[in-house]
Amino acid sequence: MKTISILGSTGSIGVNTLDVVRQNRDRFSVAGMVAGNNVVLFADQIKEFKPSLVSVYNLSKVNELKELLQGLDVEILCGEEGSIKVATHPDASMVVSAIVGSAGLVPSLAAIQSSKDLALANKETLVIAGELILRAAKNKINLIPIDSEHSAILQALNGEKKERIQKIILTGSGGPFRTFTKEQMATVTIKEALNHPNWTMGAKITIDSATMMNKGLEYIEAKWLFGLNTPVEIIVHPQSIVHSMIEFVDTSVIAQLGIPDMRVPIAYALTFPDRIECSFPTLNLSTIKQLTFEEPDYEKFPCIKMAQDSLEIGQSMPAVLNAANEVAVQAFLNEEIPFKNIAETIHMAMNNHKPHSIDSLEDVKSADQWARQEVKKLIPLTTH
Repeated sequence: MKTISILGSTGSIGVNTLDVVRQNRDRFSVAGMVAGNNVVLFADQIKEFKPSLVSVYNLSKVNELKELLQGLDVEILCGEEGSIKVATHPDASMVVSAIVGSAGLVPSLAAIQSSKDLALANKETLVIAGELILRAAKNKINLIPIDSEHSAILQALNGEKKERIQKIILTGSGGPFRTFTKEQMATVTIKEALNHPNWTMGAKITIDSATMMNKGLEYIEAKWLFGLNTPVEIIVHPQSIVHSMIEFVDTSVIAQLGIPDMRVPIAYALTFPDRIECSFPTLNLSTIKQLTFEEPDYEKFPCIKMAQDSLEIGQSMPAVLNAANEVAVQAFLNEEIPFKNIAETIHMAMNNHKPHSIDSLEDVKSADQWARQEVKKLIPLTTH
């Protein structure tokens, strides 16, 4: 029996994690959970999985949650402090980090410092503070990626040494606008941007997929997870069946294939390095018929190159990239800027930033806050 805490239980990853737990109650139990605003779903999850400690990120939701949980023996906390308490729950041996955005950094770091294995779906944690996270985790805990691409790389690397990697081939669907012209992309709607062809995800990551910033962030994450000096190639694979590949020094290429279902990499992360039997739909290649691959269009999707550049510049720039992206994406979802201005706004913020060293959590927070304030100033200038 493995006892876990889940940061972000009402999001897409959290819901899928709980489904894996539901199907394997003899293997997993839940010690603590954190959620954001969806307290009705959160209350239902708490009633079903009976964690002893829960937290909502927004103080305004605490009373509503207490109303829904009357008579239930559960401790209810809130805010970042509550997330940290859940992440460091003494009964949990593993923490699933699935809070969206930079808000996942502090509780993820707290989990590592409390010697909890970390199943990481929150890629932003490594993007903005990769060196701090790896330094804290080294020789102390297992850091296991949940992203389907990084899980695929981990699985392809099973039994191999990192030194044998020639390059990592990071696949991506290309999002909903892969076949759009630049002119068509200038007028896309929120509804179109949220209509991913293969995956069902939360709004922020779905928009990131539409801009292909998601692939840029995954590029940075892969570099931290598998070696900063390891070459990483991004390739567009519209069917989302090959989740990523490794080419080894002998030119052999090993790929991990599967249907686009996040429960598969979640189950692998929860049981790593073991596997469990899962009753998920299986891959039928005769039905798929073809697997295609193509180069990404860097001109149409400049966010990929901006992410790569931010890592090359280093220091505080990846944190600025990430924060600028979070604010710009929310501005698009709030109908404050058009889709094409997401990338333009991030680029302007990066150009205006003077990189500084990242030696502490405070340095990360400083860069993050600077970028958020900068983008809010830039948005009125980029509305047309």
